[in-house]
Amino acid sequence: MSELPALPVTFRPGRTRAVLLTSGAVIFVVITTVAMLLEHIGPGERMSFVLTAALLFAVLAQLGRVKVVADESGVTVVNIASRRRLAWAEIVQVNLRPGDPWVFLNLSDGTSLPALGIQPGIAKQRAIADARTLRALAEDRSLRDPGQRQG
Repeated sequence: MSELPALPVTFRPGRTRAVLLTSGAVIFVVITTVAMLLEHIGPGERMSFVLTAALLFAVLAQLGRVKVVADESGVTVVNIASRRRLAWAEIVQVNLRPGDPWVFLNLSDGTSLPALGIQPGIAKQRAIADARTLRALAEDRSLRDPGQRQG
């Protein structure tokens, strides 16, 4: 990679996110419309339809929130139910092997952290490019501060 992007940079599966949020909105509208059109149900049942639709939308929105944000001091990985902040020195390797559902970050403590914000699902070439960019950023940061690298 010849030139690194300006920081901060956010990696997220844009198409997947668009599909999830659009689907969630459509599901919410359809279920709510059906609830309003049904004549033989009471207000409590209508409300249960609307709340179910809202819950489905919330689940899909939660799935769509995944991202990886790289800035000068490190990386923030936002997965479905967790958020983790990493210093650049903690990232030993950025992996996206053929068949992997998303990027994995090998960390200096010997563990591996999935980074769902870069996933080859719908946009494989984009995910490969994003993984290469994140790898280049991690390598660049480790060369700048080799004394901070653990492991």
